[in-house]
Amino acid sequence: MILMGVIGKPYGVRGYVRVNAFTAEADALADYPLSDEAGRRFSLVWLHDNVARLSEITSAGPRLITDRLEAERLTNTKLFAPRDALPPPDEDEFYLADLVGLRVVDEGGAALGSIAAVHDYGAGTSLEITPGGWLVPFTRAAVPEIDLIAGLVKVVPPPEVTVAGP
Repeated sequence: MILMGVIGKPYGVRGYVRVNAFTAEADALADYPLSDEAGRRFSLVWLHDNVARLSEITSAGPRLITDRLEAERLTNTKLFAPRDALPPPDEDEFYLADLVGLRVVDEGGAALGSIAAVHDYGAGTSLEITPGGWLVPFTRAAVPEIDLIAGLVKVVPPPEVTVAGP
């Protein structure tokens, strides 16, 4: 499952919510089958900007969220889509989630560990490498090569990081 967006605060009193979409185009979020971490399924219709009307998909069919209190309970709910529902990435592109678990080597091919997580706090993406939990900025200079088929990433560790290897 790939994180596609997060439900934000309610908007008004009719159950509308703000949604932060992580898709290239926010409107595309409405095209995916969405579910939360508990397995509840949702669909959404954009009203304007980042405001949407949500429906929970139940065995009886879609149930529209029409109440502000119910919308409040959904605040910070993460919305996921199955990986196979996403379009294939273009050449030299990939989904960040596909990097997690890849082996990490230095420029000479020596093992450094594996990618434990991909972080993006707004100032740029970074890769967390284990063991050690050290971070590498996800830039071409620090990560010159990614080979998804071989399952490995070449990393140039920052000078301030002491790398012991796995």
